[in-house]
Amino acid sequence: MFEFIWNLASFVIALGILVTVHEYGHFWVARKNGVKVERFSVGFGKALWRKTSIDGTEYVVAMIPLGGYVKMLDERVDDVSEQDKDKTFNSKSVYQRIAIIAAGPFANFAFAILAFYLMFLIGVPSIKPIIGDISVDSIAAHAQVPNNVRIVEVAGRETKDWQDVNLALVGEIGSDSIVIKTKSSDSQYVSSHKLLTKEWQFSPEKTSALTSLGITPYRPNVYNELARVGKDSPAEKSGLQVGDKLIALNGEPLAEGWLDFAKKIKLYPNQAVDITIERAGDEQVIKVTPKGVEQNKKLIGYLGVSPKADSWPQEYRIEISYGLFSAIGESVKRTWNLVTLSFDMIGKLITGDVSVKNLSGPIAIAQGAGDSAGYGFVYFLGFLALISINLGIINLLPLPVLDGGHLLYYVIELLTGKPVPENIQEAGFKFGALALLALMGIALFNDFSRVLG
Repeated sequence: MFEFIWNLASFVIALGILVTVHEYGHFWVARKNGVKVERFSVGFGKALWRKTSIDGTEYVVAMIPLGGYVKMLDERVDDVSEQDKDKTFNSKSVYQRIAIIAAGPFANFAFAILAFYLMFLIGVPSIKPIIGDISVDSIAAHAQVPNNVRIVEVAGRETKDWQDVNLALVGEIGSDSIVIKTKSSDSQYVSSHKLLTKEWQFSPEKTSALTSLGITPYRPNVYNELARVGKDSPAEKSGLQVGDKLIALNGEPLAEGWLDFAKKIKLYPNQAVDITIERAGDEQVIKVTPKGVEQNKKLIGYLGVSPKADSWPQEYRIEISYGLFSAIGESVKRTWNLVTLSFDMIGKLITGDVSVKNLSGPIAIAQGAGDSAGYGFVYFLGFLALISINLGIINLLPLPVLDGGHLLYYVIELLTGKPVPENIQEAGFKFGALALLALMGIALFNDFSRVLG
């Protein structure tokens, strides 16, 4: 229950910030072009808070936090007095209207730059992309990619951490080959490896890009020995102690040690199991009932223990941070890379290189908001930047119900010298609404499939 409330609150805060930024872009440029703004609303439905400014603009926070809008004076829908006719949206030039509509998405891009800038100033603790293992007979193995080396470049893009590697790989979906460059810690020599990816089977909902290529990141050793037993946990109540070595679960040996145990114990919520342990050189069997806890709408077994593990070597750690001025260039670069990657992904959705199963909706976004907020402010900033970019790009899609659709009409007006006929605009709005509802339906279906499946 707490996880649901946390995710929901994080989602509402994130969406509220990003919608406000988007609508403020429209609002600010409209005012600069002499358009009278009647209402600035964050959310839809019943007003929870409202205030009218001296210039007559009504500011509203509404009950349903799933969007917002800026209502501008327009002769096509309002009765306008003679003295206000020059303040209407429709009275402005095509270029002014394009600027007003485009300002929303571009405000989202500007916000992403600001969020990344703050993130880089604070500094982001991360891990160098060092390969731990290569799966036998995998794409990476065929390319003779070695282990215990650092990935320094993927498809021409510098990679500082695993996030850079993953983003670069995802951007190459549909390519026949991907060149990665690696470097060992004891050498300055950089080697290149050509991954043949024509037959690359990558399903993001099932596995990561790295795993599907046969690459396993380095991780410190984790031992099947208990380093912590939670107070009043099912483990403590059953008699498990720090230092106990896990041998078997329900009589089955734990072939993969702790990872095997952690995976299997989740399958027994509120069910008694026998755990074979070694304590002071003697084996014994302890009966324990893992507590059933909810995780991603599923009931899993929780024991309340942590394993003994090696620390991350200091030379594997990295903090991605920049100075007051260099952070500006890096934040612009990161935003541009994500914008181009997102447009590339849209193109690959259309061509079929990326499955529509990869679309995510509000449930996945809420989970992402909750997770990033739980990790800390700097990670929440990165999440806000990413979603802000996606919000800007979605609004630039040429669907008439979105900003991109309005921009399409105005470009046609520029080329033909006359507005698109009202009946064609209306038909376009209906088509755009249906298309958007279909996309939302697919995204929601994918969300529920991930949660329930």
